[in-house]
Amino acid sequence: MIKLYNSLINKIEEFKPLKENELTMYVCGSTVYNDMHIGNSRPIVFFDCVARFFKYLGYNVKFVSNFTDIDDKIIKKAQSEGVNESTISERYIASILETYKLLNCLPHYKNPKVTENMDNIISFIDELVKKDGAYVSGDDVYFDISKAENYGILSCQRVEDLISGARIEENQNKKNPADFTLWKKTIVGKNWDSPWGKGRPGWHTECVVMINNILGPKIDIHGGGLDLKFPHHDNEIAQSTVINHNYIASYWMHNGRVDLNGEKMSKSLGNVIDAKGLVKEIGYGAYRLILLMVPYRQPLNFRQELLDQAKSDYEKIKKAKLTFAHKMQIDYGIKDYQIKIQNNELLNLKDEFIKEMSNDFNTANAITVIYKVLKLINTSYRSKELDPEYAKELLSLFDEMLWVLGIDFENTLLSEEEVDIVNKWNEARRNKDFESADKYRAIINEKNIII
Repeated sequence: MIKLYNSLINKIEEFKPLKENELTMYVCGSTVYNDMHIGNSRPIVFFDCVARFFKYLGYNVKFVSNFTDIDDKIIKKAQSEGVNESTISERYIASILETYKLLNCLPHYKNPKVTENMDNIISFIDELVKKDGAYVSGDDVYFDISKAENYGILSCQRVEDLISGARIEENQNKKNPADFTLWKKTIVGKNWDSPWGKGRPGWHTECVVMINNILGPKIDIHGGGLDLKFPHHDNEIAQSTVINHNYIASYWMHNGRVDLNGEKMSKSLGNVIDAKGLVKEIGYGAYRLILLMVPYRQPLNFRQELLDQAKSDYEKIKKAKLTFAHKMQIDYGIKDYQIKIQNNELLNLKDEFIKEMSNDFNTANAITVIYKVLKLINTSYRSKELDPEYAKELLSLFDEMLWVLGIDFENTLLSEEEVDIVNKWNEARRNKDFESADKYRAIINEKNIII
């Protein structure tokens, strides 16, 4: 039984899918005017683990994350470079997709772009107007929050508090200061024809429309960073209550923000760490550990000590996995160890891992279970009476757990040439032929063979 913290009701509850053995999940993606920084990558990595865990349990997962490829920031950047908006958006979409791959994220079911969904967005806004949930005033179209059921339900604040806290500028065209823009009439930057003139949509409509178009009127999980809770997610819900009479998702999940040395990390403050650069420097395994060592709802304070710890932990995991897998290959000729786990001790550890991941995706505790398996691997490696079947199960369990966290290894096998070199090194040592042993050891080091 999976339990998760539902931000909609602010408590832990049992997960019950809309369709048996199927998960539909949408996570708000990037506005593509810059490269991804480590704060942006936290929801990407965390929800990738959520998708992986459901897949591990046998679910058919449909995980969608969008690209906002038209926005004031994109237009401003395009103007500063003297190019069109598509040049900017496509550049950063390509960069972010590369970052996804570097982070070892599973491919998403869909990565929709706002500009590809404009007809649906215009139709959705038109329906809101016809259902009296929105109105045309001046040159723009606004959502009428008084027509939304329980407006602000996600952020749990009174409308009066939301108005004062959101620094909403006065606009004589609005019925209520908290009403938000659905369509903005403009000829600046890329624009589209609509019943209300040339313009482009407001940010808050885009995601709810793409969810409707790709996954349906209601999904299992809607996720994103805590900073999106208000106004973005509250405004998504408001529109859905008028059109679909639901809150979009059965469960809303929000990850905590990433701070840098105790200070809020943001592009506007200029204290961001480029995700692509960091993952290239330290590798995806250590990078993912940084983000997963802290429970997802808590803020993560990125600092050098955390980085060093993640790098050290990953090296321990990598060395244990490869040395043991290579020992199995060299000593027993075992190359395939993906087998069903039957050993009771290992089954208990597997159950413990699943229990921790099922408890609101507690990756920090799940990593602790992985270290218990790591300890068994190190003990087994030194054992003189190793049972190959037990060893295969041990490696299989280790692989399963690491895969769920996205820290899997693509290729752990040695080539025939490498096996031959290691065998010759072992033979030279047994014969006390230290000169030959040193020669083969040098080759092993040069080829970076982990034994």
